[in-house]
Amino acid sequence: MSDLTNVLPTEHPILPQLTQRRSPRAYTSQPVPTAVIQQLFTAAGSAASCFGEQPWRYLVGSKETHPEAFAKLLGALGEYNQVWVKNAPVLAASLAKTTFSHDGNPNRYAVHDVGQATATLAVQAVELGLQIHQMAGFSQDAVRASFSIPAEYEIVAVFTIGYPGALDQLPDALRAREVAPRGRKPLAEYVFEGGWPQLTTERYDQAPV
Repeated sequence: MSDLTNVLPTEHPILPQLTQRRSPRAYTSQPVPTAVIQQLFTAAGSAASCFGEQPWRYLVGSKETHPEAFAKLLGALGEYNQVWVKNAPVLAASLAKTTFSHDGNPNRYAVHDVGQATATLAVQAVELGLQIHQMAGFSQDAVRASFSIPAEYEIVAVFTIGYPGALDQLPDALRAREVAPRGRKPLAEYVFEGGWPQLTTERYDQAPV
């Protein structure tokens, strides 16, 4: 079932899964079946990567099957995120292998490629009636220590996976953010055909993701 809460308006028609993708903070308690989780990460694995390296790695903690891993990832988050994340059924962390496997040289495109993979996962999630919420508010050191992550792997983000839930479970401030008008910069501000423009200002709109 599609999530039609606060659908993103766009200048031009795009795939509905892209307009419906959002970053909710309210989730139902419904577990995400293992087969569905595998489908999500199969989608992530279909993304393009430099030299076909596929530098993405994912740690997954489902409350139903790996509650200890869920607790470790939850504990690594900032308290402001823990307030709502604790209700999600699945937590995951994305990581980037920062060296190429074929020659050991640094892979400066690794984080870019992990972003592509997780974005692909997010679109697949919408198609399956799920949503994810990616977060930067976590302790790199805590995640690394909890899972004994080798130094050559960079922890990129932590994200929820779950079925969107009723907004009334959220505190007032967070509920307001869920329904605040969504928007994106117009194409003219980030697509430059023919050459680099001489912009006098940059806009940094505060919009829900």
